[in-house]
This record gives sequence, C-alpha cells and structure tokens, in this order.
Amino acid sequence: MSFKSQSHASSVIKLNMLQQFSQHISNNLSFLKNKTIGVAISGGVDSVVLAYLLNQIGCKLVFLHCNFKLRETESEKDANFVRSLAEKWEVGCFVKDFKTKAYAEQKKLSIQLAARELRYNWFFENVASGLVDLVVTAHHLDDQLETFLINMSRGTGLGGLTGIPKVNDYIVRPLLVFSKQQILAYAENEGLVWCEDQSNSETKYLRNQFRHLVIPSLKETNPKFLDNFKNTLDHLNQSNQVAQFYFSEKVKAYSFFCEIDQVIKWDIAQINKEPFLETFLFEAFKSYGFTSVKDIQNLLIAQSGKFVLSDSHKLLKDRDYLLLYFNRTKEQNAYVVTVIPSVLELSKGSNLSVEYTSAEAKSNKNVLLIDEAKIELPLTVRKWQEGDYFYPEGMLGKKKLSKYFKDEKYSMLQKEQTWILCDQNQVLWIIGKRKDRRALANAKTQKNIKITVSYENED
Repeated sequence: MSFKSQSHASSVIKLNMLQQFSQHISNNLSFLKNKTIGVAISGGVDSVVLAYLLNQIGCKLVFLHCNFKLRETESEKDANFVRSLAEKWEVGCFVKDFKTKAYAEQKKLSIQLAARELRYNWFFENVASGLVDLVVTAHHLDDQLETFLINMSRGTGLGGLTGIPKVNDYIVRPLLVFSKQQILAYAENEGLVWCEDQSNSETKYLRNQFRHLVIPSLKETNPKFLDNFKNTLDHLNQSNQVAQFYFSEKVKAYSFFCEIDQVIKWDIAQINKEPFLETFLFEAFKSYGFTSVKDIQNLLIAQSGKFVLSDSHKLLKDRDYLLLYFNRTKEQNAYVVTVIPSVLELSKGSNLSVEYTSAEAKSNKNVLLIDEAKIELPLTVRKWQEGDYFYPEGMLGKKKLSKYFKDEKYSMLQKEQTWILCDQNQVLWIIGKRKDRRALANAKTQKNIKITVSYENED
C-alpha cells in the first residue's frame, strides 16, 4: 500500500468536476441532500473523491469501512487511514472486521464473492438499524465498461448490457457518469491523499484482466471510446425500458396467480404464439433464477410432470400450463413417528399431531381415529408414490392413489403437496382428504390413536 498526494492538474478540472457533480446530484439524486449517507470508503482514490465531493456540497456523511483481513498489515493501514480521514473531516466512522477466508470456506464461495456478500450484508444492517438512510459506493464509468465487457463475455440479455444501476434499493452510485481519469485528475488537483491497493494491479481476476489488458487497448485505438460507450449505454438503457414494458404486458396476458395453490399459471398455448419466444422466456423467468431458455422451451413440449428447478423456484409442466412456485428445497419429504405423543411440522402453516385418546373422541375430515391393534408402528408421513393404493372408507375394494387423484382432478402441484400417512404395511390416510377403512377405530377398539392435521389459515 502507498499513499498519494499530488497537485499538478489545472484548476479547470477542479471547477468542472465539482460543478458537474453538484449539478448531477441536483438533477438526478437530489434526495441525497436530506439524508444521512453511509459512504462505502475503502481508502482508495475513488471512494475518497466521492466522500470529498459529497462533503463539499454539504451532505451529512458517515464512513463505513470494511476490513476483510486479506492483506495482513496493509488492511490495518487502510482502516487506520479511513479513521484518521474521518477525524480530520469531522465525520462519523465505523470499521467492520471480517473473517473473510473462513466465511468463504464455510459458504463455499470465492474470496471475491464472499467479500461482496459480507460487505452488502453489513451495509444493509446499517440501513435497517437506522444508522444511515442509504449507502453510496464509488463505482464510476470505467467500472461500467468493465461490467459490460464481463457480462458480454459470459453471455447475457439486454439487461446485462445496461450496466450498473444508478440506484438499487438502498445503494446509490453517484459517480457512474465520471471516468477514472476525471476522478484521478480531480484528486491530484485537490491535493487529496488516498491509499493505493497493490492488489488492484494484479491480473489474476477477470475484472482486472479487462481493466489492465483489454480496456487500455480500446482507449488507445479510439480516444473517444469511453464517451462513445457512455452514449451507447444510454441508448441501451432506453431500449431496455421499452423492452421491459413490452414483456411486462405480455406476462400479464400469458399468466395469472392462482390463490388456492399459491402458484403462477402460465398458459402454454399463449406463450407459443409469442413472436419473440426465446427473449420472452429469458425475461419472464430470469428473476426466478432460471437462466437456461432451452430448458424452458423443452418444458413447453414435455409431458405433464416434467419440471426444471432454480435455486428458489420450481417450474412444472401440468397439461396446458406451466406452474411456477417457490421450491421449498429444505422441506422434508418424509417423517417417522416412533413415539406417541408426537407433533410434526409438515410444512409452513401445516402441523400433524399424534396422540392416544379416549373412545369418545370424534373424527372429521382433519381427524383420523385408528385402532392401535390394527397397525404396525412406526408410522410414516410421506409424499405419495407410484403404485400406492388404499381401501377408501365408504367404498368396496381398493383404489390406486393415482386414480383417486385423477378422479378428484388434482393438478400436478396438488399431487406434489399431498401428504400420505402409512404404517409399515398400508396407507392409512390421504391426510385431510380421504381415509383408509382397514385400521379405523370402532366401538370395540381398546386403544385409540388420534391423528390431527391443522392449518394456520384454516377458519
């Protein structure tokens, strides 16, 4: 790490940068003037200039510095520099120490992703606690270009080419319209002091490869490259706004929310009429974590029951519809009752209790009374399986569960969400729906077991 303090640029740079920044805030981010602003300050030139400019126009600031403990003594020097700068400018300052390497190992993340997650989680905590109203970061126009090239190299839609958002929830980025060259020139002209992170010059990370190996060549080829990129980015953002309006209208036309199943239903016949099918599928499902358009296209023509998963959602083909719903990946698919009494939480808002009861207990659709002598413990609560059958109460003979679901016109989603109670040899209950007659308690039963299902939202 080294410290810099230089002053040889023209005073025109000073006036232009401050005037442009003040005008930019007034025209586009005027709400900052009435807020307590948390400045994400590393001690580098970008964040120091951002803090200095905000201070110059009279904003109320609090410094937020992340010490990731990744560069031994250098990390401590950065933290101390930020503390001394805050004291000099009479600004509040909070430094957070992180065990970044341990966190990365625990979460199985790269060091970069781990640091990013820790940083933004801490920023959110500061906003949620009321310490600051929002957080500003020092991303600038060159960062925009790097992000654009990274996204393009990995493959992306129009949204991925529109750059870093100026405002994203509680995060604001006031320097996006300024280049790195402008920021450096202004810092030198003002005689500002900052820290130089030597790791920024390394090229082992993809962003630094673009920064040091690719972008300089582009700028050398065309001195106006960065200005032209900024204009292109403005055009892309306008085009994206038009596209988003188009696709939002199409989403309204092709889908609807089914409150009973808590699922979004997408009409396959309508989707197949979409003239920009691949782009529509990407835009419609990306926010749910689905990135493979091909997988969704295949689902449109697949047989019922096929599905694709994202980290958060499940997209299921059910006859003429795609069903989109939150995928509770951590929910158990089976429970075993070895001790009576027991209480099970089957899913959020759904509980099952098992207890011994008297002969006078009454059954209803949510209460099953069985004869302990007619079953073999332990009991199992699970999802249905192909080949399952039961002997429905009030009927002769047996019936496959698949036939029962078909007769009751169950959707694929309803089938997936249905719980079955069994002992070691037989189905006892399609929970909350239909009972098997074989183990039901009667007047001669000596030991009754009462099984009750309850729902939070049930009247």
